[in-house]
Amino acid sequence: MMALPLEICVFILSLTAPFVLYAANNASSLLTPLDILALEVTVLITVFIMAYLFVRNEKTVDPLYYVFAVFSFTSVSDLTTALEQDGHIRGFVAFYINEGEPYLNAAYCIMMNYWKGVVHFVLLLTIIHCIRKGKQYRSIGLLWAGSMIATQVVFIPGIVIGKHAKSIYPAFWRNILFFILPIWAAVNLFSRQRELPVIPADKVEEEQKKGLLSRPKELLLSLSLLGAMAFAVFRGFVVLECALDICFTYIYQYEPYLKDNVAFSKVTMLVILFYALPMLMACAYGLNTPGCTWMLEWTLILAGAIAQTQWAHIGASVHSRTPFTYRIPKDEWRVVMTLNVLFMAVPLLLALHVYRYPAFFMKTVPPGQADNDKKRK
Repeated sequence: MMALPLEICVFILSLTAPFVLYAANNASSLLTPLDILALEVTVLITVFIMAYLFVRNEKTVDPLYYVFAVFSFTSVSDLTTALEQDGHIRGFVAFYINEGEPYLNAAYCIMMNYWKGVVHFVLLLTIIHCIRKGKQYRSIGLLWAGSMIATQVVFIPGIVIGKHAKSIYPAFWRNILFFILPIWAAVNLFSRQRELPVIPADKVEEEQKKGLLSRPKELLLSLSLLGAMAFAVFRGFVVLECALDICFTYIYQYEPYLKDNVAFSKVTMLVILFYALPMLMACAYGLNTPGCTWMLEWTLILAGAIAQTQWAHIGASVHSRTPFTYRIPKDEWRVVMTLNVLFMAVPLLLALHVYRYPAFFMKTVPPGQADNDKKRK
């Protein structure tokens, strides 16, 4: 029997990441770019083995536990990288930045690593705690999966098409694994039973008979979604170099970071335009149509994705690593920041609302089915 709770064991294992980075940094003169990739693979396999040893005496183990344990370790590694790039610590990842992934010194990547090192780490440890306790964690897992998938969807193309395209070393390819694993985790979570509260059928039916005007919260959320959709389309046109004066004015006077040649901001806006926008539209439909049970999952995926991308985008647009000409102008800082924070908040508030008030989105019991079920019992 384990002396320590599972989440504490994973937490302690994750805290070894800085020591591994420090040791590798001191041996940097002996490592080639290919050696760095081999070392990463070795470390990840070792973490997987340690995670297995923590649960080797358990009769059954959730296969996703191993994914969450590995990502917990990499989250601390990401946080260490961000802290060194901001000058808070030194001697941990200089070798890796030079010979492994030089794009990690970009402002966007620094903010991305802070998110993974703090938000993802907390979510992952919470999930592992739920696994140990035998509790449901589907909702938290989908929130993490949405955030992690969005991270890689922006990160990988941003490297390939941006100014760092000529600085791709073998270590870059480990990101493919970090893209596949969250997708597999999301598919696995979707296949599991929904975490639905017990709500009387008459209450569900009563809630679903109400029109939108009788549901002020949903009305406000619907209007907010329309605003978010308009903002997504507008910024998509901006990065696509739309010739309209309003687009030209916005990119030069409000958000010049959108034209930074690092390309992460451009990819972010295009991902939002082509992927998040259809989801926003679908959510607006779901708010007005009873029984859209898919809202219980996809709002979490969307919330995680938008929160992560907006955090990294907002942070990078004011970060000292971003050239001054690409940062938000001081005179327009309040307007731009307000728009970005609101855009980030809308999916989060929507997911919270759907989670707290799921009656409108649940399937109604067909007439007579409840009575037949009672007779069978």
